[in-house]
Parts: sequence; structure tokens; C-alpha cells
Amino acid sequence: MNIENAKSQMRKGMLEYCVLLLLKRHPSYASDIIQQLKDAELLVVEGTLYPLLTRLKNDGLLVYQWQESSQGPPRKYYALSEVGKKFLEGLDGAWTELSNTVGYLKNL
Repeated sequence: MNIENAKSQMRKGMLEYCVLLLLKRHPSYASDIIQQLKDAELLVVEGTLYPLLTRLKNDGLLVYQWQESSQGPPRKYYALSEVGKKFLEGLDGAWTELSNTVGYLKNL
């Protein structure tokens, strides 16, 4: 088995949760989300992020607002919807359970 493939699958599984965590703090533009993920050493490209943002919006977890930009055309800023906030609370609980399970198994 290829370790890089396994790591890639783990990152894909966490990406949705990480994006929602970022948007919990404040509305963000897609490029800002990508930069924040890179800063956290979770490498994501636009071709991965934009379909995820669209799906989350279509699922009612995100809303967006157009804002004027001094550097070109208006930008779409994403934020959590009320449904998204509740969904994130559920993911927080699931993450805690999963983290506790992995921590337990690592220390056996």
C-alpha cells in the first residue's frame, strides 16, 4: 500500500470539516480559505475546493455574499448558515469521538 495514497484519503475525509471550522470564525473568500489551509499544512487546490464549497452551499450549510474588491471583480465570500453551524457542532462531536478512539488505540 502507498502511504501517500492513504494520507491523501485521510486529508479528503477531513477537508469538509476543516473548511467549516475556518468559516466558523468569519466569512472568507475561496483564495483565503486555500491559504489558511496551506498555512495549516493541508494542501488543497482550487479544483478541489470550489466543488466542495458548491456542494456545501447546495446542502444548505453555507451561504455567500458578493463583496466589491479593490483588486478586480467582486468576490464571493462564504459563511456558515444556521444549518451549517448546527452541522459543525455535530462534526465537532464526531471528531472528538474519533480522536479519542485513535488516541486510545495508539496507546494500547
